[in-house]
Amino acid sequence: MARLAQTAGLTDVQQEILSTVRDFVDKEIIPVATELEHRDEYPQAIVDGLKELGLFGLMIPEEYGGLGESLLTYALCVEEIARGWMSVSGIINTHFIVAYMLKQHGTQEQKDHFLPRMAAGDIRGAFSMSEPGLGSDVSAITSKAVKDGEEYVLNGQKMWLTNGGTSSLVAVLVKSDEGHPEGTAPHKSMTTFLVEKEPGFGEVRPGLTIPGKIDKMGYKGVDTTELIMDGLRIPADRVLGGVTGRGFYQMMDGVEVGRVNVAARGCGVAQRAFELGVQYAQQRHTFGKPIAQHQAIQFKLAEMATKVEAAHAMMVNAARKKDSGERNDLEAGMAKYLASEYCKEVVEDAFRIHGGYGFSKEYEIERLYREAPMLLIGEGTAEIQKMIIGRRLLEEYRFQG
Repeated sequence: MARLAQTAGLTDVQQEILSTVRDFVDKEIIPVATELEHRDEYPQAIVDGLKELGLFGLMIPEEYGGLGESLLTYALCVEEIARGWMSVSGIINTHFIVAYMLKQHGTQEQKDHFLPRMAAGDIRGAFSMSEPGLGSDVSAITSKAVKDGEEYVLNGQKMWLTNGGTSSLVAVLVKSDEGHPEGTAPHKSMTTFLVEKEPGFGEVRPGLTIPGKIDKMGYKGVDTTELIMDGLRIPADRVLGGVTGRGFYQMMDGVEVGRVNVAARGCGVAQRAFELGVQYAQQRHTFGKPIAQHQAIQFKLAEMATKVEAAHAMMVNAARKKDSGERNDLEAGMAKYLASEYCKEVVEDAFRIHGGYGFSKEYEIERLYREAPMLLIGEGTAEIQKMIIGRRLLEEYRFQG
């Protein structure tokens, strides 16, 4: 188990952080994850523990009270946390996308106001692009902001908002026509607003309603919600970066971080599935010997371990590329695509190794089997990733005829 998914070239600080997170996962998450998941219960004690460890400030610069660590360190921590329970990694993912967007694109006032409290975990972040009538087609957003004096009035309905209830800061992408004449390309007339709210459900501030949790097949515990804006008034100084029309690019920058995160989650879930499969294969006997001694099972274990290694390597490469300051949409797309697909396959093989017991809620693999499909669609479907990869390859390998 310890030999899979190792990362070369880590500093002593990175290794110490990962060791601390791994111990926390083994002691505080894995023993309770399945019970909490079956109850669809928010893991408050686990979240409090992550707050004490300082993980909500992991990538936030030290000048704002964070640890100032790299995307690679964050991705490796997410991998460990998802190995324990994927829902917990979702709680910190959206938080970090918002923190990253603030760090990269926020005004100095916005950074000073939000980042120290986000680093401490006192403000929890969420971000919102999707709507009921669109999925991958972000340009089809209909939610709109209209300038009214020193404020903007927002109207519309957003969908699939992770941490919608528990968050206190939401980065919301809407259309804004101000300064963008009719006929402007959709991606040039979008703006990200920083919406502060009270945690909870119902009307969480005037003009803003979080109706309640969406009941899901898996990915339970973390709250996934709608967000309804009806005359929501937001001050002009809560436009991310202070200028309208840049929201699409800001969100896509954040989503690149999110795709590395989803790849890391896929790696973590796949690792846990492999652990469960290889352990069960040595405990379960058929025809007078452990099923691990049957060649068919050994072949499965070999394929599973190879997929875990390959996905981990691509995830690490994508994170390091982003950390270097280079464009990484190709690497992030590849990592997200491969890790999510391999995760599904590794989980299914572990499920098959468990036989009939894999169908029982008493066994952890049943939970993983319901969680893995979310990774196939989160932060862009496999089809979207392949479009991104294909377009970037054509840019890199342009035929000079």
